[in-house]
Amino acid sequence: MAAVAASIAATATLAACSSGGAAPDASGAAGGGEYVTVVKLQGISWFDRMEQGLDATATERGLQSTMVGPDDASPEKQVKIIQDLIARQPAAIAVIPLSPQSIEGVLGQAKAAGIKIVTHEAPGQKNADVDIEAFDNTAYGEHMMENLVQCMGGEGEYVTFVGSLTAASHMEWAEAELAYATTNAPGITRVSDPIETKEDLTATYERAKEVLAKHPNIKGFVGSAASDVAGIGRAIEEAGLEDQTCVMGTSIPSTAGKYVETGAVDKMFFWDPAITGEVLLTVADMLAKGETIDAGTDLGIEGYTNLQPVDGATNTFHGDAWIDVDASNLSDYDF
Repeated sequence: MAAVAASIAATATLAACSSGGAAPDASGAAGGGEYVTVVKLQGISWFDRMEQGLDATATERGLQSTMVGPDDASPEKQVKIIQDLIARQPAAIAVIPLSPQSIEGVLGQAKAAGIKIVTHEAPGQKNADVDIEAFDNTAYGEHMMENLVQCMGGEGEYVTFVGSLTAASHMEWAEAELAYATTNAPGITRVSDPIETKEDLTATYERAKEVLAKHPNIKGFVGSAASDVAGIGRAIEEAGLEDQTCVMGTSIPSTAGKYVETGAVDKMFFWDPAITGEVLLTVADMLAKGETIDAGTDLGIEGYTNLQPVDGATNTFHGDAWIDVDASNLSDYDF
């Protein structure tokens, strides 16, 4: 996917990139045709890749797209960013929340101001017009655990890392993993509650070393944030435990691929963030034009040609867009 990106400066806690349409004026305000995506964290590979999809889609559709986000994994900073955006009166705001609960109030303010709201990784977000998921979160968590169980030979201790204990999707995966293991692999035990890493690779690396020290027989690791898998892989590689452990989870090649190559990480699962950017901007544009998202909606995007409702959430729909990558097909993905 070709990216047409133009970077603009912002404050210490707010970086943004725009493409397509007219640029904001000198005050930073923009016209009603602006589409803004608020990500969890600026400057990491996952959202750099998402920005490519946003930019390419904006160019294709003739839209003005801006991506913004905090400079660290702070829900409070994300809330402040959304508050500041309301005054700009964009046509739509898409958000990947650090904490869905934390942003409910400010999303309600944005909706009251007539701004369309799309969320991702936040099933059931009450003040979103639509939440779009790449897949059913329970099925994805079960899939990761099924692969871990096979790698571990059906027995041993494991641990799950999450970017945040308030990240709805990460916690759903962790719950589904535990439920799958409990039902299908009684010889496998989770040694602790999910461990929070704040989406920070160094913090993950330190937590992984602590787990190795505390649980010398640990056999399995599952990472939920892209940085989790890389941080765990680094700790495993340094300890020389590539052949004694199974490391899996959500990441992308540019973040954790080198550890797949060395065997410190056994398998990654992900959905292409560039396609997510395309999906978010497409849905935001549809809503702004008065169109609706329903069961069976075809966005014309791979993995999102037959959207299905998420159980228990009237405004949430999922596609079928996850990808499995190990050493055998790592070279097929260049991001």
